[in-house]
Amino acid sequence: MKAGFAKIDITPRVGFELSGFGPYLGRRSTFIRDNLWARGMALQSQDTSTVLVSCDIIGITPRTLELARKYFAEQTGWAPQSLMIHCIHTHSGPPADVLNGWGVADVPYIEILPFKIAQAAINAIQNLTEATVAHAEVPCEGIGLNREYDKDAPPLEDVLKESWRPAKPELTDTTCHVIKFHDASTGKTIGFCSYFGCHPVCCCQLTHHIHGDYAGIATNNLEREFDSPVVGLFLQGAQGDVNSCCVHKPEQESLLALDVIAARYARAVRNGLKKAAEFDASIIKFANHKIKLTRKMASVPELKEKLAEFEAQFQRPDASENDSKLRLVVVKAVAYRKIIDMIESGKDLEAPIEIQGIRIGKITLLGAPFEIMQMIKNEVKQDAKSPVPLVMGLTNGSWGYLPDRVCAARGGYAQDFVPFMKSTLPLANGHDELKNALLKLDAEIN
Repeated sequence: MKAGFAKIDITPRVGFELSGFGPYLGRRSTFIRDNLWARGMALQSQDTSTVLVSCDIIGITPRTLELARKYFAEQTGWAPQSLMIHCIHTHSGPPADVLNGWGVADVPYIEILPFKIAQAAINAIQNLTEATVAHAEVPCEGIGLNREYDKDAPPLEDVLKESWRPAKPELTDTTCHVIKFHDASTGKTIGFCSYFGCHPVCCCQLTHHIHGDYAGIATNNLEREFDSPVVGLFLQGAQGDVNSCCVHKPEQESLLALDVIAARYARAVRNGLKKAAEFDASIIKFANHKIKLTRKMASVPELKEKLAEFEAQFQRPDASENDSKLRLVVVKAVAYRKIIDMIESGKDLEAPIEIQGIRIGKITLLGAPFEIMQMIKNEVKQDAKSPVPLVMGLTNGSWGYLPDRVCAARGGYAQDFVPFMKSTLPLANGHDELKNALLKLDAEIN
């Protein structure tokens, strides 16, 4: 097989509003802590060619995906659907226009972004060379805890100890996967992927630095350790219910924890790079499926009645844009107006989304445009045909959380509120529908 790697700088200008942590916060960047990248990996066998680009941003819109694929196909002649675009989900980068109210996107940045992503893929193709591939699964601990089923993060002084572990490590990823590529003629490393499921965020709503959170910083540091240019892609796994062990702390504490957690992750990946064993990767395949996930539908009169309740809160004498609760109401009101308009104009609220799989020998990457929860990933892993199935979130779009059936049943932020950040309605049976769709995709390319 052949492999090629490349990367393009996608760091926004200082002053850009940052994404995450709450609606209409106006959290503007003041400093570039670490650059953000779109990193491309091109793969080619005798009968299949595909490219994966991992981006140090929170997510992408369907428009960004469409424009990037169109330009990529025009420039290379490869099929548009052969390009998979993945995001690491940093909250210390640009909003990228994916969520209502969670950071105001910069229009010039949004217009340029698809072409930069496509260029990373194009450059990776230009760097294709005969390659060998190695893989390792190694311990990766002391990074995350399950925020849905575990207790809250302990004090900072505890999590900074190298001995710290969550109360329920079995509800998190405790290993990471490393895939390493060598130039077949020289034996030199040309690129690598690391896969791990944990919400990447260490820095909080009080920080204003641009960076890729612990995953981006660890990858940048690992790339610098090689004698010749090497590109490393971070692949975000099932992180919908797993936080890093440091969240929502003051700025200085967050920045301290950021470096510590990045170092822990880099150490695990470094171990994987050393232990990776070569395997037969001559079979390269990819497939794309369009699927519909059932939504909890509501009638227009019901939606208008609820919208009127929201709008009444704007008319109160004491209404203030500084009220955090009112800002949340604004998100819902904006969403309800869009949903009502979609229904009245005949648009489909259950429009298809795309999932995509890439097979590299024994390894299968299964990507979906959600923050997927661990239970779903575990069930896919248990039933997949692939020897090494890796479920990836935030791929080819960003549609909020995909809660497991337990979280969905009890409701709350992930199940009931986040859909309105995407101007859509909550999922009715997302767990089983996505799981079955990913297993079907896995079976096709295995």
